[in-house]
Amino acid sequence: MNFFTLFLIAASLYSQHFEHVKMEGIKSNLISTVRHLSQDIGERSYVDVAKLNKTAEYLEKKFLSYGCDVKRQPFTYQGNTYYNIIAEVKGAGITDNKIFIIGAHYDTVTGTPGADDNASGVAGLLELARLTALKPFPKTIRFVAFCLEEPPVFRSRHMGSYVYAKSLKEEGADVYGMISLEMLGYYCEQKGCQYYPLPLFKWFYPDNGNFIAFVGNISSMSFTKRFKNSFKAVSSIPVESLNSVSLVPGVDFSDHRNFWKFGYPAFMITDTAFYRNFNYHGMGDTASTLNYDRMAELVIGLYKAIGHMETER
Repeated sequence: MNFFTLFLIAASLYSQHFEHVKMEGIKSNLISTVRHLSQDIGERSYVDVAKLNKTAEYLEKKFLSYGCDVKRQPFTYQGNTYYNIIAEVKGAGITDNKIFIIGAHYDTVTGTPGADDNASGVAGLLELARLTALKPFPKTIRFVAFCLEEPPVFRSRHMGSYVYAKSLKEEGADVYGMISLEMLGYYCEQKGCQYYPLPLFKWFYPDNGNFIAFVGNISSMSFTKRFKNSFKAVSSIPVESLNSVSLVPGVDFSDHRNFWKFGYPAFMITDTAFYRNFNYHGMGDTASTLNYDRMAELVIGLYKAIGHMETER
């Protein structure tokens, strides 16, 4: 059997793996999740324990309905109990024991419905879990919905992602890498609508906000680059990346930062938050402001990129 024949077989198998990926179904599910979290439940801050518990129950039921193995991870803060919801899809590979982690936080700051921040990330997390459960990859993937990412616990050991990352280290998990889904739904096309933490960035990055960004630290550069290359191979969505020190404002502004603390490569996928979306942390962060066509394209691209990485090993 020659190389060309092997290539055609591999291409056919790769194509068949993604036959269940349907744009309209994904878009509909994204809209439903964002609306439920931001409208039906609403503000989900650390003081709204009942609403956070209602959100945790919703996520748990969704993951279970997809056929994932699901468990709750309880932790306490100021006398209240909060929950990370962990869903796992076992890898189909025989020899690959590494765990790929994808996470998103489901809490908000006080005073916002939190559609983009971060119902959009949670909606993407659920869709990626659903698609993966239908057609697993060789690697085991854990989809983790974190509670308590926002202030007043941000950058502290009380963050849900810190609790989870610490538990991974304690169990000796072999972690391939972690991706944090942090605000996926806001895009702007007009010139000058995209801002950056430092003026010099304008010389290297677009001035309109039609792209998605992959942001990590320097030690996660190789992991970020591999995933970016795979994403570009399967998606037409413009993507930019930055791996830098945490002194650059925004580089560590999500749950990926806690995985660095325990030696795991991790990066954030984001629409760049307040550098583009001026509804950030305000009442204007509503479901009607998001671009669900672009979100659905992004989810499809992320799912296919995971598969592409598997074939490129």
